[in-house]
Amino acid sequence: MNEEDFKITNNEFLRQFETTLNGELAIIEYADQERKIFLTKLRMPKEVEDEETTNKFIEAVLAEIKENTNFRVMPTHPDIAKFMRRNRRKYKDLLPVGINI
Repeated sequence: MNEEDFKITNNEFLRQFETTLNGELAIIEYADQERKIFLTKLRMPKEVEDEETTNKFIEAVLAEIKENTNFRVMPTHPDIAKFMRRNRRKYKDLLPVGINI
């Protein structure tokens, strides 16, 4: 699965990014405040909970944020922070000024 395979929906009412994988919902919950978006929770369906699929979902959500908002990203969920840390160069422009992960 590529990042392009994920159709990301921003459910503003529930404050979560969503995609459907094998008929099940994968979500990243968020809170936004002062031009920052805090990625607070990650939930993947059990049958697709492998690291590669999870990383592709995170990557697709970050691409969605980059393309459609002017927000900076605060990865508060440990798996999302770990992903951004491993891909620091690619995503450093999404972090707020002065924030290192």
